[in-house]
Amino acid sequence: MSTVTFREQLQKQIDTLPDDIVQQISDFTFFVMARRDIAPLYADWTNSQWQDFSLEQFFREDDEVEYALEDAQEIYHP
Repeated sequence: MSTVTFREQLQKQIDTLPDDIVQQISDFTFFVMARRDIAPLYADWTNSQWQDFSLEQFFREDDEVEYALEDAQEIYHP
């Protein structure tokens, strides 16, 4: 299978996945890129693009872990 065909098939599969799985794939991709010292594609993003990205991350609702003040008090004892 050629690289182009593989990339096309992978793109088609990603397009059909739910957003939370696509986010996990993205996180893993950035992890692999960092291990190989490959610069991310967002190195030349504008301030507006960074702002949009930040807002998307802030309003993500896929965080399955919830913490309460009591949780922090169990761990931190002054």
